[in-house]
Amino acid sequence: MNPHDMSATLKNARVVILIKALPNPSQKYGETVCCAGVTAEGQWKRLFPVRFRQLKEAKFQRWDWVQFDYRLPRSDNRVESCHVYEDRLTVIRPLKRSAERAALLNPIILPSTSEAAARGQSLALVRPQTPRFRARRKPSIIIEAERDAYKKAARQKSFLDEELAAIEPVPFEFAFTWSDADGPHTMRCGDWETTAWFWRRRHDIGESKALEEMYGRYNEEYPRSGVVFALGTMKKRPKTWTLLGVIRLDPLTEAQRRQASLPL
Repeated sequence: MNPHDMSATLKNARVVILIKALPNPSQKYGETVCCAGVTAEGQWKRLFPVRFRQLKEAKFQRWDWVQFDYRLPRSDNRVESCHVYEDRLTVIRPLKRSAERAALLNPIILPSTSEAAARGQSLALVRPQTPRFRARRKPSIIIEAERDAYKKAARQKSFLDEELAAIEPVPFEFAFTWSDADGPHTMRCGDWETTAWFWRRRHDIGESKALEEMYGRYNEEYPRSGVVFALGTMKKRPKTWTLLGVIRLDPLTEAQRRQASLPL
């Protein structure tokens, strides 16, 4: 912990992780990952800065319950944002059962990001209508620029940090089109787990078959079974929403809908 922060009022939170965005080269922290999750009460928490690949015992995945200490950030007034102390982050257990996931998240799904903004939120879950995935090969100049940025971020470390291999940028831009209560949208996909899945499958079965599987997964399997998008704004552009997570989530059953509609 930074000794200059010792006087800060520490808070504690426990969330289930929903968002692990693509690593972002940072001039101040090196390589960081935008992470976010919700508490058992359905409250969003944004975890920053998380240098995910430098974490020792506390590397987490989507659906893991994690506990951490934090203070309010000094330069980020988004209500969900937390300045996390990495050495006080603990992985508790995964949330495995699909019924438990649905019970936790379905109540906080919103019809659109404009509804989220009206509520003062900068993170939201939206169930997309007619989502369509696409992959478009990046120009070589873009790949090289991304590769250089990752190399610089990997070299930027303190004497306590491990040496990291630079991340290899994915050769495709992944994006989704969909509709919600606000109308149609197209956004690039910033979900790290989507990219990691592509790399694993490309290694196992080759690039063309991996892409074929992705199209089947996101255009057929997920829409048929149930999918939500995790969306968030950027600190420097608080009115711009980005797609940070593509999450398989069962919809509410008819019995659950009737229960939710009962007066308290």
